[in-house]
Amino acid sequence: MSTPDRHEPAGQGLGAEMGTKTPTPPQSPTGSAVPGPDGAVILDDLEAALRRYVFLPSDAAVVAVTLWIAATHAQPAWAHAPRLVVRAPEKRCGKSRLLDVVEGACHDPFITVNATPAAVYRSITADPPTMLVDEADTIFGPAATGHEDLRGLLNAGHQRNRPAKRYDLNKNKVQSISTFAMAALAGIGRMPDTIEDRAVVVQMRRRAPGEHVAPYRLRRDRPRLQRLAERLNAWLRNDLTALEAAEPSMPVEDRAADTWEPLIAVADHAGGDWPDRARIAILDLQSEDTGDDRSERIRLLADCHQAFGTETALPTMRLLQLLRADPEAPWADYGPRSEGLTARRLGALLGEYDIQSVQTQFPGLGRIRGYHRAAFADAWRRYTPDLVTNSDDRSQGSSPPMS
Repeated sequence: MSTPDRHEPAGQGLGAEMGTKTPTPPQSPTGSAVPGPDGAVILDDLEAALRRYVFLPSDAAVVAVTLWIAATHAQPAWAHAPRLVVRAPEKRCGKSRLLDVVEGACHDPFITVNATPAAVYRSITADPPTMLVDEADTIFGPAATGHEDLRGLLNAGHQRNRPAKRYDLNKNKVQSISTFAMAALAGIGRMPDTIEDRAVVVQMRRRAPGEHVAPYRLRRDRPRLQRLAERLNAWLRNDLTALEAAEPSMPVEDRAADTWEPLIAVADHAGGDWPDRARIAILDLQSEDTGDDRSERIRLLADCHQAFGTETALPTMRLLQLLRADPEAPWADYGPRSEGLTARRLGALLGEYDIQSVQTQFPGLGRIRGYHRAAFADAWRRYTPDLVTNSDDRSQGSSPPMS
C-alpha cells in the first residue's frame, strides 16, 4: 500500500486545519490489524500541530515529543513516568514555545513556576497531573538553592512506589506522599544526570534564516490544542488496561527502556507507521546527543584508562599529572577552590569502585604509593566497556612487584 503525503488534509479536527496525512490502517509490530479508534490519525494531527508552532531539531525529536504528550493521557497505565527534557545552549531557541504547546495538548498540565513544594506534592494523585517546569536550570543549576524538595520529587517520581516520607505533627505519624508523575523540564544547559538518565532529551537550537514557524497566540491556538488533548484522552483512557499489559519490543535496554516503554506502547497502540518511527527515533536521539553525559566518576575511569596507556602501574603523582594535563578534562581546575584534582580526592572517587592505591616499588623512585592497572579492570569492564580491549584482559595479571 502506498503511503499518502504526510501533509495531505486529514479532513477532521486540528489535522484538517494544519494538514496531516491520511494514515495507513493501524498495524501491530507483527503486521496484524489493531482494532479500535484510529490513533494514528490523532498522532498525525498532534505532530502537525508541533511542526506548525515549533521548529524542532529533527524528525526524531518531533516523534518523541508527540508520543510523550500522548503518553501523559495514560499515566495510570505506566510503571515509569518518563521526563521530557527540553534544553538549549542559549536563550531564544524555542524551548518555552515548545513547553506552551506541550501545556496545551498534555493531560492536566500543572505549571510549577513559584509553586510551593507542599502544593506540588498535594497535586499528585493516583491520576497525576503533568508537571511542567520552565527555566529548570534555576532549580538544578550550581547556584540554585531552596529547591531540595522539588528536586527530590523530580528524581523520585520517575518510578511508581517511590513515595516521599513526611512527618505530620498534627497526626503524630509519618505520611507517604506519592511522587509519581510525568514531567517536562525546559532550561538552558544540561540537566543533572539523575534527570536526563530518566528522560527523553530534546536539544533545541535557534532557528536559522529561512526556518519559519507560525506564531502562537494563547487565546487563539490553545483551544485548538485542547481539542487535540480531548481526542487523545478519549482514545487512550478507554484502553488503559491494554496499555498497562503491553510489553513492547524495545531497541534499548535498562533505564532507557523503562523511559521509552510508555511512548513505544502508545505508538504500537496507534499503529500505522508509528511503531517503526518510534523505534527509529530512540536510536536517532541517542546518536544526536553527542555530549559527554557520563558521571564524574565514570569520566575519571575513562581518563585513567587513557592515562595508563600500556603501563601496568603508575605512581599516584604521575597519574595525577597525566589527568591534569588533558586540556579538555575537568581535572586541572577540579575542586571547590579550583586547585586541581588531589591525591586524596582521587582516592575517594576511585574508592567507590574498590580501586585503592598501594605501596609499590617503582624503578628510580623507590617504594611509594601508586595504582595498578589490574585494579581498574573490573570497573572498566562494567562501566566503560567500550574502552576495554584484549590487551586490558591480558594485563590484568601483570603488575610490578610490591616489595
